[in-house]
Parts: sequence; structure tokens; C-alpha cells
Amino acid sequence: MTEIDGWRSFLVRWSQEWADAQDPGAPAEERLPDDEEPLRRRWLGFPAATDERILALEERLGHRLPPSYRTFLAVSDGWRHAGGFVWLLAGTDQARWHHDEAGLSEYFPGELDDDPTPEDELLAGMWERALQLDVESDGLYVLLDPGDVDDDGEWAVYCWAGWHASPPQRYASFGAFMEAMYREFHSLEMSRSERDGRVFVNETTRALDASVEAARRDALGGRYEPASAALAEAASFGRPRARGLRDQIRRLLGETYMVYFDELVTDPLYAPEIVPLLAAEHVSHHRHDSAWSFHLRGAADSVVESADEILRQVGEGTFRYTAEGAYGRAVDEAREEARWGDTDAAWRTLRAALPEWRPLGPDHLAPVGLVADPLLGPLITPERGRELLATPRAGQHGDAPAPLADLDPPGLSWLAEADPWGVLGSYRFVLVESVDPAELPGRIGADDTTVLNAPASLRQSRHGFLDDPSRSTWEDRAWAAVGRAGSGWSFALEPRPRRRFDDQRFVSPGIAASQGTRAVTVWSEPSDGHRAGVFHLSVAENGVEQYAFTVTGDAVAGRGSIPSALDPDRHFQQGDPPTERLGERRVLEALATEFGVRLPRLALTRRILRSFRTRPWNRPPGPGEGYITVGVYRPGS
Repeated sequence: MTEIDGWRSFLVRWSQEWADAQDPGAPAEERLPDDEEPLRRRWLGFPAATDERILALEERLGHRLPPSYRTFLAVSDGWRHAGGFVWLLAGTDQARWHHDEAGLSEYFPGELDDDPTPEDELLAGMWERALQLDVESDGLYVLLDPGDVDDDGEWAVYCWAGWHASPPQRYASFGAFMEAMYREFHSLEMSRSERDGRVFVNETTRALDASVEAARRDALGGRYEPASAALAEAASFGRPRARGLRDQIRRLLGETYMVYFDELVTDPLYAPEIVPLLAAEHVSHHRHDSAWSFHLRGAADSVVESADEILRQVGEGTFRYTAEGAYGRAVDEAREEARWGDTDAAWRTLRAALPEWRPLGPDHLAPVGLVADPLLGPLITPERGRELLATPRAGQHGDAPAPLADLDPPGLSWLAEADPWGVLGSYRFVLVESVDPAELPGRIGADDTTVLNAPASLRQSRHGFLDDPSRSTWEDRAWAAVGRAGSGWSFALEPRPRRRFDDQRFVSPGIAASQGTRAVTVWSEPSDGHRAGVFHLSVAENGVEQYAFTVTGDAVAGRGSIPSALDPDRHFQQGDPPTERLGERRVLEALATEFGVRLPRLALTRRILRSFRTRPWNRPPGPGEGYITVGVYRPGS
């Protein structure tokens, strides 16, 4: 803001809105004595500084003032009530060098390291060289820095107060600072008027509220980016609805910082959709109960009771997102697809039904509650969140975005292309043909009572294994996730097995699983730099092993009639770097082609599949054999 006319119209509007917002019925003793004149004149400023006064200030300082501050002084030589915490801002007489009188350079940024950032270098020198503009304030420093200058000659403004409990806030120029203080005035006045039972309304608030409503329509029509920008602007002025609406957009884009949904949390109409999102954050970050109460402050008892029940369900993993009408039916269908690992199909189902989605009320923009669902939430990546937001819904019209590519890669080779499990990337699995996933516990479960459990994290599965009072210390049972492995196949897979592969005692669960059908068993232990990698593959049919091979380092041991497509000598080649797992990738690609199978990466890595404890993958000790069990704690396991 460098034009006099622009400053004048801005400051006049601010002054008049401030004057109109003062409670005329308030006792005189509740108003500051210095406010009587600006209230009577409806002007927060002072007479304009003459050119001579501005030049005298520049001569005293030894600097030409930055354009926006210089022009401001030509309209008003100082300012009252710059936001809520600066009661008097310096004009030409009061502006002075700060000279680090508060001693804050010791704390911000503190002692610089050997490779400081440019921002830290600027901040380190700012306290000594800055021009102090706050004259009367609530402990808030307003510092104009001649060492932080942009291409237009504007000096950055830094603001700091002890009660902020954070580093200084930077503004690009004095003009930007004043615009922020104007927004702060609006935001604080909005809260104050609501508290006092008054209405704070003027031309600015009416225009902002109209922009909120237009942004809501834009968001429902798929134009979420301009909608988000308009809502952010309105929220900075404290306008009702703006933050709650924008937080829905932010959450679907994967943002969680300062996403609170404001009044929607305690509104009985929207709470069932919004509360699960806060509950999921609360549970995942192990927050204290007081944080939960903070979200629900002011809520009716019925809302609090319902919210506590939602929190319980989220904590136990039993929460399920629901919706009405056609979209609700699509949610049920998608959940069934995701239940067995076909998350891409589940997303396609949800995406296709988006035009049929209907909001709960005028402050509801999208099915944001999906994010809290333990089965469907992991499907909503930030990219898919953008796709959802860009799709017209609730009866709005517009062009839908081009569908994103599926997230799950085809086949099996992705198992060896990265470290999806976090440590080394070891895994073992059984593929069974023409058998429903729900039947696998009956074929290879630990006993006749084995059932499918709720999805479990790796840590939970480890604790479940260790807490099993019936397990024998020699037994190597897997805690396996269950799902579909393509057309006509099911799988049970355990990432990061607790036991190492032992060829002398290994018993393939695929033999039992293959009764009346075929089963494939794979166990991979990549090299850790100290121990050679191991890769085992075996195929059984009708309870009989047909063929198998085990590759340990460069050694290959096989039995049975191995098809040429799976011949380990073709895939594990001399000279392959052991850490790159090239042979393993090749045989996994061949296995996927040979049997037409695949494994769902997203469902497995995000732990959304049901699981069960299998029978042992090893035999008991024989006569004369002993064993020893050693427990080693590994962080994160």
C-alpha cells in the first residue's frame, strides 16, 4: 500500500468501523480516556505528517523510510488501536531505534550454528538495527527492519510478545502489518460482540459473509481452490462459518495442523460427521483427556455423550462412517471391497457416487467423515482428497476431474522394490486358489477356534502373539493379514516375521491350505549385510507339495518338477547386487504371471485387513533336539 488515496480510504474505513463497534451503552469508566476524541471524530489517526516532518525523521534515522510507512505518515502521523494489543503506533516524533533493549537476540534465533538459514541470519541482526514503532502496547514489540528489504524497498515488520510463546511474527511490509492488524481488529471485535450480545455488522462484514456463501457454492461445485482462498480471507477476519467450512477442505487435503472445525463440533447436526475426525487425531496422538474436553467446551450434554461414544469406537477400531441415500449405499459397497484389500475398487465406487452425496446442512461441504473410518480412511490420500473436492456434488454441475491412476501396483514385485514394512522388508505369505478369504482360518488357523480378528497394527499383532497363553515357545505362528489376491485367489501374509527361516524345521502351511485346491507359499528374508538373504517358494496341491526351491545367498536347493517360468536359475543370477533383490523381483513377477495373482499394497502397508493367528510354520523339536528362546526388544516392533 504505497498510494496516499489507498491509505486514506483504508484508514477511514477502519476508523468508522471501530467507532461503530463501540458500545454506546458502556459506562465511561470502561473506555480508555484517550478514546473519547477518536470516538467523537470517528478517526483513529492523527493529522498528516508534513513533508518536513518526514524528512526530519529520515535525517534523524539516517535512512529513507520504506514506501508504505512513509506514505502512511503522509496520511496519519501515528495510529491508535493497531489491532487488539498496540494502543499507540509511532508517528514521526516517537519512532526510534530499538537497539535490542529487550535482550531478545539471546533467544531468537539464539546462537547460530555453522550453517544458519538466511532467515536466522536476518533475525539475529534485526533486534539491534530495527526501528521500534510500538509506543503503548500490551507488551507487544513492533519492529521495522532496515536489514530485511524487498525489491520495492519495503522493510519487513517483526512483532513479538512474551505471551505469544513463539518466535517473532514477520510481515513483508508495514502495509502488510497494518492490513493484518485490521483483520485482527475485526476478529477480536466479532468475538467481543458475540460475548456481549451485540451485533457487529458493517459493509466489510456483509461483503465477507457474502464471499463465504459464494465459496460454499464454489466448493460444492468442485472449485475448491478459490473457495479455500476466499474462506481463508474471511476466517482471518473472524467471520462465522468460514473456518469450519475451510477446515473440511484442509482435512481432505491431508492437513491436520490447527484443524478444529470450530462451531461444527458442538452442533448436533454436524457433530456425527466432524467429531470422528477429531477423535481419530486424539487417539493416534495419545492426547490427554483435557484436550478432548477442550474440543467439546460449550456443547450440550447430549452432544458430549455422543462424542464420548464416538471416541470409544474410534479407540477400539469399531467406528464406521455412514451416510444417507445413494452415497450411503456406495459407502457400504466400498467398505466390503476394501475389507478384503481391493482399495482401488473401493475408491472407484466412492468416486462414482460423489455426485449423489448430499450435505447434512448448509455448513457441510463433503463426506469428510470418511477420513476417520478405519477401512475407508486410508484410501483418502491427499491426491484423492483433491479429486474428491474437485468433483461437483450435492446437485451442483461442472466437469469432474480426470480419474487418478490406481494406487496399488499389479502383481507381486512391489514386495521387493522397497521396504514397505519398515525394517529390511521381510515377509511371508500363502496364496490359496478358489477359497474365500474368510475360509483361511479354517484351513491354516492355529486351532479349530481361530477366527478373523479386527485389523491390527504390527505392534498390536506382536503383543497379541506375546500375550497368547497357549503358545509353545518352539512354535513359529504367523499373525497374518487376510484378503483377496486377484481373481479366484486369497492370501494370508505376515510382514516382518518374528522368526527366521529355518530350512531344517520349516513346514509350509500351504500344504494344509491346498486340500482340494492349490496353494503357493513364499518366505523372503533379504540380506541384512551380515547374513545372506533367503527366498523360499513352494507349491502344493491337494495336500501334497508339488515343487519347491530355496535360495540362500548364491546357493539354490530345489525339489520336484519346477516349471521353467519359475526356475530359480533363470531369476537368481550371479553378479546381482544382493541388496537390490533383483532375483526376488524377477521370480515374483513370474509367479504373478504364472498364477494371475497380486497383493494389495495399500491395504497391507496401512494395516486395514483382518487378521488371524496361523498354525506353526515349523515342526516341533525331534528326539534329541533342544531349543532356546531369547527375547530381544526392538523399538517399533
